[in-house]
Amino acid sequence: MEVDYSKIKVIGFDADDTLWVNETYFREAEEKFSELLEGYETKNKIDQELFKMEIKNLELYGYGVKGFMLSMVESALELSNNQVSQQTIESILDLGKEMLRQPVELLDGVRKVLRKLSGNYRLIVLTKGDLLDQERKLEKSGLSEFFHHVEVLSDKKEENYQHLLDHLEIDVKEFLMIGNSLKSDVLPLIEIGAQAVHVPFHTTWEHEQVKINDGDYNYLKINKLSDILEYLK
Repeated sequence: MEVDYSKIKVIGFDADDTLWVNETYFREAEEKFSELLEGYETKNKIDQELFKMEIKNLELYGYGVKGFMLSMVESALELSNNQVSQQTIESILDLGKEMLRQPVELLDGVRKVLRKLSGNYRLIVLTKGDLLDQERKLEKSGLSEFFHHVEVLSDKKEENYQHLLDHLEIDVKEFLMIGNSLKSDVLPLIEIGAQAVHVPFHTTWEHEQVKINDGDYNYLKINKLSDILEYLK
C-alpha cells in the first residue's frame, strides 16, 4: 500500500514482541503450569480457566509477569478446590521468577532500525506491562540510547495514547506507532488520527487478537521490522 510519512517527526515503538521476545515465555510457562495441574483437570480446561482468570484480574493487576503469576496461583487453587500442595504453589512462583530472569532476546534487525531512524526522528517506547520488569528489559537490551522517552502504560486505548501525546506535546499528525498488536498498537492510533505500522509476531496472546475486515483501516503491515526502512528515510 502507499503511505505518506513525510510529516512524521516522532516514532513510537511497542516493546514486547516488537523489539524483543516476550510472548514465547508466557506460552512456555502456560505449558509448565498445565503439567503442574494435570492431576486435577485436562490441559484444555486448565488453559481456559487460566485465561479467564487473567482477564478477570487485569483490572486489579494490570499486564505483565507478576499479574500472570498471581493468576496462575489463584487458578491452581480454584482448579484443585484448594487442594493444591504448597510445593506446587512454590513451583508456580518459580515459573514467574524464571520468566523475570529471562535474557532479553532482540528481534532481527531491531538495533539496525533504531540506529538508522534515531538520526532523523525522535524515538519513544510505549509499552504495557510491569514498570520494574520493563525497565529491567530495556536496560538489558542495550537500546536505551536510541530513545528520548519511555512510557509504561496501564493500557493502550485511544484515551491513553491521546493523553500521552498531549503530555509530550506531540502533534498526532506527526506521530507514527509501530507494534505487533493490531488491538493495542495500531487501531487506537488510527482512531485518534495518527498513523501505525503492524509488524506481526508469530504468536499473539488471545486477549490481543482482533478480527477486522481488509480495507476498514488504513495502516501499513510489514513482515519484519527492518522492512520499515523502505518507507522511512
